Amino acid sequence: MTANLLDFDLEGLATFCAGLGEKRFRATQLFRWIHQKGASRFGEMTDLARSLREKLEGSARIEGLPLISQHISSDGTIKWLFDVGDGNAVESVFIPEADRGTLCVSSQAGCAVGCRFCSTGHQGFSRNLSSGEILAQLWFAEHFLRGHLKTDGERVISNVVMMGMGEPLQNYGALVPALKVMLDDHGYGLSRRRVTVSTSGVVPMIDRLGEDCPVALAVSLHAPNDELRDKLIPLNRKYPIAELLDACNRYLEHAPRDFITFEYCMLDGVNDLPQHAHELARLVQTHGGRGVSCKLNLIPFNPFPASGLLRSPQHRVQAFAKILSDAGIVTTVRKTRGDDIDAACGQLAGDVKDRTRVDRRIAQQRTVMLRPVPADTTREA
Repeated sequence: MTANLLDFDLEGLATFCAGLGEKRFRATQLFRWIHQKGASRFGEMTDLARSLREKLEGSARIEGLPLISQHISSDGTIKWLFDVGDGNAVESVFIPEADRGTLCVSSQAGCAVGCRFCSTGHQGFSRNLSSGEILAQLWFAEHFLRGHLKTDGERVISNVVMMGMGEPLQNYGALVPALKVMLDDHGYGLSRRRVTVSTSGVVPMIDRLGEDCPVALAVSLHAPNDELRDKLIPLNRKYPIAELLDACNRYLEHAPRDFITFEYCMLDGVNDLPQHAHELARLVQTHGGRGVSCKLNLIPFNPFPASGLLRSPQHRVQAFAKILSDAGIVTTVRKTRGDDIDAACGQLAGDVKDRTRVDRRIAQQRTVMLRPVPADTTREA
């Protein structure tokens, strides 16, 4: 079986080329052709010696993921569904904005964490993606978009967020080499501040990421106390909030930004009341006696039938945000993008074989605490 060169960071590609009797600068040339120019055939690589191209034809390939479908939203968001074999598929989403182009990338087929408000988690977990499968999403999207948007070869994707399907830090061995390619000046040349790993709170891997490849960090918090977070994010029972916030402060010693982004999905009557906002403000400002330097990102919930949950009304989201802002915490409310193509946050749910019987486990664990409170009489439409 030939080697898929998308699986290698630059060091790995240099080692591969050395095995062919080639010098390191040839690996750099090859790396640029693949990632900067989007080449998929060795014959296109005109500045490589013919002898090297012939060696590569017999020992290597550049193979992306088969595209199953593409959907373009009315707001310009694009969602792709990729085949990763054995009946599994993963999704990637491109979000265009005036000052940036962001690609949301998947790290696993499905997810084992099982957060109650995430449709991906409700389908269970199949397998980890390889580094090449993670990078193939960026490789395809960048070079497709250059043609689609007619950019004359100018880079389109300025930001990558590991917020697609899966928990990135539970696929650490494949994640870090993929991040290194994204950051490499001979690859995609992205800034560490513009590559974000989102985690539900795998504490030991947060520490390792800080040592191995510090990029921007986003933490799915979603609750101000352990009792509630245990119900929303089962991983909290293993790594409770105090341990998670300690890890965030350790990470800040290495991080390219001077804050952690805390993501907070607004669930009607579950975690969106004024008392939750006040408790959350106290938590992030006083933890460990010094608090955690952070930004709060409030995320409108994107309902799906299996969750049994509803989106918080807009007036309650704004009241929640005001309490946090009045406490001196930088707070944003995420705009929903790609709703019409099921590409919004928490909606990614490519077809995955559920080998974890997640539906049965979630049904057993769902409690009254996760059901929305009755609508109040002051609710806005």
